[in-house]
Amino acid sequence: MTTDAPWLIVGLGNPGPGYAANRHNIGFMVADLLADRIGGNFKRAQKAQAQVIEGRIGPPGPTGRRVVLAKPLSYMNLSGGPVTVLRDFYKVPTEQIIAIHDELDIDYGTLRLKLGGGDNGHNGLKSMTKAMGPDYHRVRFGIGRPPGRMQVADFVLKDFSTAERKELDYFADRAADSVESLVTEGLERAQSTYNS
Repeated sequence: MTTDAPWLIVGLGNPGPGYAANRHNIGFMVADLLADRIGGNFKRAQKAQAQVIEGRIGPPGPTGRRVVLAKPLSYMNLSGGPVTVLRDFYKVPTEQIIAIHDELDIDYGTLRLKLGGGDNGHNGLKSMTKAMGPDYHRVRFGIGRPPGRMQVADFVLKDFSTAERKELDYFADRAADSVESLVTEGLERAQSTYNS
């Protein structure tokens, strides 16, 4: 991937304060951490229904990789629209797009990085894949399965539990590290470090 195009890093979530601390919003939380590291504030993209920051990840200077960090404001199940508009505007190849999202089939706090694959019932991924195919990177943040008979939809739209919140900062920070590693060192290197 020797293209001059930036990487497009998309945190998936739902807009609005009512959703901010939900399990389903871990993508937004990690995007906020990356924004702090880049040293910018999200601004509303004129063309897309999203907030974006442009910056660099990696060592200071010309070796840092250009990135566009985005939080779609369309609600999770319509994420593909804003992402496609940003992809086209910044001329980003699909394989230079990273979606950060919650993953039910992985234990809480566990990370899995991969390129391509199915959506596993995740509406944000479903929307992105429908809009541009499956060949983008995913940083999957494990949230575990719902307890007892709780419905999946209820579980993902609940805030992290008190016990989970004790470790959330550490796990979210690690997820942000994994995104930086993916952009600067490539998928295999990032997988060997972070796919616990």
